[in-house]
Amino acid sequence: MRAARLIKMVLLLQARPSMTGAELARELEVSERTVTRDAAALSEAGVPVYADRGRAGGYRLIGGYRTRLTGLGRTEAEALFLSGVPSALREMGLADAASAARLKVSAALLPELRDASHTVAQRFHLDAPGWWQEPQTPSLLPDVADAVWDDRRLAVRYRRRDTEVGRELEPYGLVLKAGVWYLAARADGPQGDFRVYRVDRLAAVDPAPGEGRFRRDETFDLPAFWEERAAQFARSILREEVTLRLTPGAARSLPYVTDRTAGEEAVRSAGEPDEQGRITVTLAVESAEVAYGQLLALGPEAEVLAPPELRERFAEAARRMADLYA
Repeated sequence: MRAARLIKMVLLLQARPSMTGAELARELEVSERTVTRDAAALSEAGVPVYADRGRAGGYRLIGGYRTRLTGLGRTEAEALFLSGVPSALREMGLADAASAARLKVSAALLPELRDASHTVAQRFHLDAPGWWQEPQTPSLLPDVADAVWDDRRLAVRYRRRDTEVGRELEPYGLVLKAGVWYLAARADGPQGDFRVYRVDRLAAVDPAPGEGRFRRDETFDLPAFWEERAAQFARSILREEVTLRLTPGAARSLPYVTDRTAGEEAVRSAGEPDEQGRITVTLAVESAEVAYGQLLALGPEAEVLAPPELRERFAEAARRMADLYA
């Protein structure tokens, strides 16, 4: 642990002209007293760490010293490609590997390029979770991520409604969608189908018995697989239809109160506006119950024409609203 910290300290000082004790302590997640002891240890080992005293002082390497400890390990190299998703790295337990990789890359760059990582980080940032959601990291995510990296088969217990089922999985990839982690895996061996599992529904994760590693199907394309399954899921839940008359304002708002793709398709497929400027659309919905809650947001800008039972429910809601405000 200390050896890794000392290497990181050298790389930090190699990437920057000078750093204060407080800055090093923050980067290394230790106290300033520990920084002082580590600097002394490096100096005794022959690394020319120089400490400037006073308010403007700090630590720096002298004599153009450069370490040769800049080769990337495999884990560091893989983590480097995820460095734009810091929350995902933390949740998968790869934050330290990514940090070490960034430092090694910075140390290998010319002095005038060493601020590149900071420059980019201050201009681009990916925030994966959706609004008004408190992201919850599944406790078993690091174990699953390790198995994905190592192509290691897993024996899992998976919660489905009120029961748990056992599965042996070949974990191919992880997807972070709106703050929720999903596992793309092949069930029951090389001839099985690829399926999607929510990681937060995994109750137990253990190495599978027998042969620990599996041979990855090189034709598997995680982004393409996810895009196809996401589209299938969206189509599968929109099992019913409602017919609406919309004002121009409601037509613009429809994709934002219902499924966006379904709302856009409904408006795009509408005929010509009537004499009042309203258009008639057919909207795919999950159910009449879900549609009722969504379409209430449009108020009097939308009129439900069918099905009859949903239209009557809106009429009753309108009567109650009128009585309430009378």
